[in-house]
Amino acid sequence: MIRKIAAAVVLIPLAVVIVSFAVANRQTVVVSFDPFDSAQPAYAASMPLFVLIFILVIFGIVLGGAVAWLGKMRWRWAARRAEHDIGELRRENDLLKRQLGGIGPTRLSPPLVPPVSPRAPVE
Repeated sequence: MIRKIAAAVVLIPLAVVIVSFAVANRQTVVVSFDPFDSAQPAYAASMPLFVLIFILVIFGIVLGGAVAWLGKMRWRWAARRAEHDIGELRRENDLLKRQLGGIGPTRLSPPLVPPVSPRAPVE
């Protein structure tokens, strides 16, 4: 319920801003893709200004997402390699356990280190 209220609090003002932006910028602009002949361009599109701005914003979001995805490719590769190595180590561990068969874990003796005695304070 709180999620729906929070979404409404954010999306309703955002929709009002977008609609008012579109109404304020509805004049037609000509977008030319021919840098050599501005009088008779090879391809030109006539569209409202807000449509052009929305197209450019969407293009920027897609381009930024693609760049971020490509930037993290090294980390995804390292994670896949680590998963592969873990799988190999698990298979090797299982093989070694099967080779040991019924031999249980051996109990190691405690280290032969003399106990540490507290020192008397030096006066």
